[in-house]
Amino acid sequence: MNQDAHEEWQPPLLDKTVAVVTGASRGVGRGIALALGSAGATVYVTGRSTRAAGRTEDLPGTVDDTAEEVTARGGTGIAVRCDHRSSDDNQALADRLAAEHGCLDLLVNNAWAGYERSADVRFDAPYWKQPMWRYELCEGSLRAQYDVTRLLTPLMIEQQRGLIVGIGFTDGDTYLGQAAYDVFKSASDRLSKAFAADLRKQRVASLSLHPGFVRTERVEAAWEALGDGPAAVVHSPEYVGRAIVHLAADPQVLDRSGKVLSTGDLAEEYGFSDIDGRQLPAFRLEGRMSLATRMDRLNQVVARAGTS
Repeated sequence: MNQDAHEEWQPPLLDKTVAVVTGASRGVGRGIALALGSAGATVYVTGRSTRAAGRTEDLPGTVDDTAEEVTARGGTGIAVRCDHRSSDDNQALADRLAAEHGCLDLLVNNAWAGYERSADVRFDAPYWKQPMWRYELCEGSLRAQYDVTRLLTPLMIEQQRGLIVGIGFTDGDTYLGQAAYDVFKSASDRLSKAFAADLRKQRVASLSLHPGFVRTERVEAAWEALGDGPAAVVHSPEYVGRAIVHLAADPQVLDRSGKVLSTGDLAEEYGFSDIDGRQLPAFRLEGRMSLATRMDRLNQVVARAGTS
């Protein structure tokens, strides 16, 4: 992929927008933050990986790296070390936003710890062979989304404007192949819908956005072994970011509140492409292999490469 191709995209201007992107050290969160930077937004980049404290699972990327690149793109990147499973960390973030801006325009709930320790136990093992820590990683991720949102929402209500985006993935009634994973991914969508219902009189929108198969750092680590097959459907993390930029700039975004949207469908509707110029359609699970099994195979490749 041409990493300079983002310059060909003409994003709507978000220079007045204050955004928080959780879990933005790497992966989808990083791509979202960078796209917002290209649109001129002020982005609070949150996550547990920092230059000073180290990186989760020793994967590439820190909040400091992402924030610097957001600024290099034309926005203002602000790195915040934050474990969103901690109410104290979330409250500190809310207090800082209130002191520095007094408002919030966009919250992207991307942080997800459910893939951690994937090499310890088969990711797609049946529930009776799953350790409770895996359930707790998924449960903690949903709790984090709930807690940070409840604390930051008042900053949107005060200005009667804002957008909350939950990053998730389900495929209708298709079982994702692991009980905890399936339940909490589905619950994430339901939580966004619940936020929308509670916010219906506040002029603040809440919705879910589903990426496709994203070329994250974990996928990069396994790329050679994965071969050419995934290359036909994989997209960059910034493809998701571009979708969010267009949603944040859409004056009619309230009409989408409570809905589940896909990156591919939004690309067609808003007329943007990925950084390599492709406009990939919405991702759908095909064949009999579950998403959890696909993730398990990916994790095994990463583990064999010694990068997980």
